[in-house]
Amino acid sequence: MSTESLSVEAKRRARYPAWLLALCLASFAAGTDNFVIAGVLPKMASDLDVSEAVAGQLITAFSLTYALSAPVVAVATARLPRRVVLLTALTVFALANVGAAVAPSYWMLLVMRIVTAVAGASVMPAAFATAARMAPKDSMGRYLGVITFGQSIALVVGVPIGTALSGSFGWRSTMVFVAILAVCVLVFLRLFLPPQPGAPALPLRRRLAPLGSRPVLVGLVGTVIGATGNFMTFSYVAPIADAVSHAGAGQLSVLVAIMGLASAVGAVVGGRLADSWGPGPTIVAALSLQVASTLVLGLCGWRWPGAVSVVVLGLLLAGWGIFGGALTPPLQARLLSLAGDAGNEVVALNSSCLFLGISLSGALGGAVLASTGPASVPVAAGAISTLAIAVLAWSIYGLSARSGGTPEQREG
Repeated sequence: MSTESLSVEAKRRARYPAWLLALCLASFAAGTDNFVIAGVLPKMASDLDVSEAVAGQLITAFSLTYALSAPVVAVATARLPRRVVLLTALTVFALANVGAAVAPSYWMLLVMRIVTAVAGASVMPAAFATAARMAPKDSMGRYLGVITFGQSIALVVGVPIGTALSGSFGWRSTMVFVAILAVCVLVFLRLFLPPQPGAPALPLRRRLAPLGSRPVLVGLVGTVIGATGNFMTFSYVAPIADAVSHAGAGQLSVLVAIMGLASAVGAVVGGRLADSWGPGPTIVAALSLQVASTLVLGLCGWRWPGAVSVVVLGLLLAGWGIFGGALTPPLQARLLSLAGDAGNEVVALNSSCLFLGISLSGALGGAVLASTGPASVPVAAGAISTLAIAVLAWSIYGLSARSGGTPEQREG
């Protein structure tokens, strides 16, 4: 191929289609909705005359509903065109957020959050499956990285905007903001996302057959373990930052923004590496480097409590974010390559495993924090993530290799 042809091909690969950017915005809207509630809970509790502990059950109900409904909805909508699923789910998502904005009581708000969770559990697997199906050859990782980027950047753009709106106009304005985002996504998807057929008409047993595959099942277990270790550090970043560097509130907000930005960058890098290295090596390398960053963070807290420069702390948290963000695209790419026609169902189940891991991270991290102090939290997180490396490596290089299949399914 000539130099000119290579240049044209490089430019073509560098451009992303409008429909993919619309799906990225859908991911951004869903991510904002997931994370912003934590920042507006005090105002919700005060306005609705409930305790903050009771208001916190909005997060619990959302997470449990998302985890339980994602695979059910995926199976129920498998034969529908992805465009129809996305547009319908986003419409419900927008209406539920409007309903939350005008909810007269805590219980009505709880119902609206549950409906929003079901809609969100429909949007994200459909978005990942659509991006994978429509991606050019050898570009699946890049396209999945764009979807993951939308979720990651929600932490540093969507959540601060939503929280600021709550501070100025009340928490109901935050719900309206998320609803407006969803409406914008609806418009863009109607304009740019081409129609795509649903999955082939197969018997349910055959459709769900990939879920019984050992590489898939062990990989999903790895997702639960990895998410538990990954999010333990993020969930307790405030006490960890205080223990390591005595970081104040202003510094903490910058550190959290660094983690979010680094995660977004990692999503893009991880997607590209999944295409060039293969999903398997990218998963193992990214998770290993994140474990290293996390363990060094814990070592700093133990060895030099309160004496570590906030700049060093920021670099370690940036490493956590980059390598953690780089995990999702290759994980999704690998599961999709193994799942065949059950791709949407497997991605949905992976989302459930992710939310289960997030729930476990809060419980286990809280136990470690209470028993041995904040410096032990990243050490425990690193240990759990090390177990995830072993489980995922077994799934990738042990079970997948023995089960045969295509080279792509064996990660090359």
